Amino acid sequence: MSERPVAPAIAADDVKALSIPEVSQRLGIPVSRVHQLVRDGHLLAIRRDGAIGIPEDFLVDETVVKGLTGTITVLRDGGYADEEIVRWLFEDDPSLPGTPISALRSNRGREVKRRAQAMAI
Repeated sequence: MSERPVAPAIAADDVKALSIPEVSQRLGIPVSRVHQLVRDGHLLAIRRDGAIGIPEDFLVDETVVKGLTGTITVLRDGGYADEEIVRWLFEDDPSLPGTPISALRSNRGREVKRRAQAMAI
């Protein structure tokens, strides 16, 4: 997983992060595939207390949250670092209302992507 940087522990302590093996089990894919998802930018990893994890809110049932990958891509293309993207996803946005990740989980990806595109300009 060294090809893609891991965001430091910037997410609030109340954001639950799953270990790579837990994500692997939850998605029903090999650990190597989870690493590949992070390398390819489909998921973002965070480091907390020296351990690498994926925020649990990035998953719904056995899949990655719909619209998350596209949102990550839009923000990266706009020059945002992984740390900034994770921070933004978990910050309250009164115009949504709630956080962007909550909006994505509630199938309001279009609204989130619009805000991400506006930020990336």
